[in-house]
Amino acid sequence: MTIDRQALAQELRERALSSGFSLAGIAPVNSSAHMRAYREWIDEGRHGEMEYLSRTDSVSRRADLDSTLSDVRSVLVVAHEYYVEDPPGVPEDASRAVIARYARGEDYHDVVKDKLVSLARWLDTKIDSKLHARAYVDTGPILERDLAQRAGLGWFGKNTMLINPQRGSYFFLGLLLLDIELPSDEPFAEDHCGTCQACLDACPTGALLGRDGSGAPIIDARRCISYLTIELRGPIPVELRPLMGNRVYGCDICQEVCPFSSKFSVPTSEPAYSPKSEFDGPPLIELAERLLSLSGKGFLREFADSPVTRAGRKGLLRNACVALGNWGSEEAVPALAAALIDPAPLVRGHAAWALGRIDASAAFQALSSRALVEEDSWVREEISAALSSQDDTLRPRRRHDSRMSRVPGRTGLA
Repeated sequence: MTIDRQALAQELRERALSSGFSLAGIAPVNSSAHMRAYREWIDEGRHGEMEYLSRTDSVSRRADLDSTLSDVRSVLVVAHEYYVEDPPGVPEDASRAVIARYARGEDYHDVVKDKLVSLARWLDTKIDSKLHARAYVDTGPILERDLAQRAGLGWFGKNTMLINPQRGSYFFLGLLLLDIELPSDEPFAEDHCGTCQACLDACPTGALLGRDGSGAPIIDARRCISYLTIELRGPIPVELRPLMGNRVYGCDICQEVCPFSSKFSVPTSEPAYSPKSEFDGPPLIELAERLLSLSGKGFLREFADSPVTRAGRKGLLRNACVALGNWGSEEAVPALAAALIDPAPLVRGHAAWALGRIDASAAFQALSSRALVEEDSWVREEISAALSSQDDTLRPRRRHDSRMSRVPGRTGLA
């Protein structure tokens, strides 16, 4: 039978929207115009420890979709909104943990992929040959945002997010690679950021660097709070810890201050993204105590359907220790003292740093006691530095970093 490809493409878009996606478009499979900027970004080391971004095979597959699905002819790109409101008092209350909005509900990978697979099955019934398709949701070496821009879904903001002028940027992107050729949508060509640099000004760690000569947005992932709390496996640089505030998993600041996201974002209608109570601004002490009670495997079992498993028990507990130190309350000492004897050196070192920021005899005693038995050299250094900061009575203690005032609020940290 003869297929009306124009009509089929329109029906596919409509089917995607009726299945719950808020945006849908079809992109061509021609080479990306952003590969040069991507390679330069990698060469400059701005990807940090995310080696999966710089592997030769990974870079090659990002440049050529055919290496991901042979005979790929077109790509359906969809957006699934996940915006949820912050609970009262968050993020202003330094005693409560802030988890990025996208990670407060169920794991989006499964939610979006299931919808894409259903679309592929439907499309298979509409053509006269066996459909070969592959669904991707932030799991493969593909430039999703580049394809989304080519599918007409939005433009690259200075915060590196894909922004839609009527929807903002709080959405997940999903791809369905297809071996049938469908007419493409017009690419989104206009940059609506203009002279606005709200995201650059609000980023507490200075991770956003504007645009390069080609107009591509630049981010130094090594300074990004999302990278520091999720992708970084080792110690968080000491100079960046105070700037993280109470963010324990991910960061929404650059989206919160964006005029398009702040004006047009509406709460998601997807039940799976509804915040779970344990991720919706939980007290830092309760979060730390819960993590301390779990083993690594227990953590994975406990949070099996949540994106936070990517950080791992050690990483999330490390982040909670930093946030407790930034809070600076004596109430945090018992939890941090318990973290100071955790089996993981990564946790103990950050607990030591946090205790060093709390003016309390109990904090000093916990550090002094651990200093006598600690065997890990890096942790000993952290304990020594923490004790020195408490011993220093000749200069005023800085309860907050000079940029911390930007951390808790809407125009500060997120």
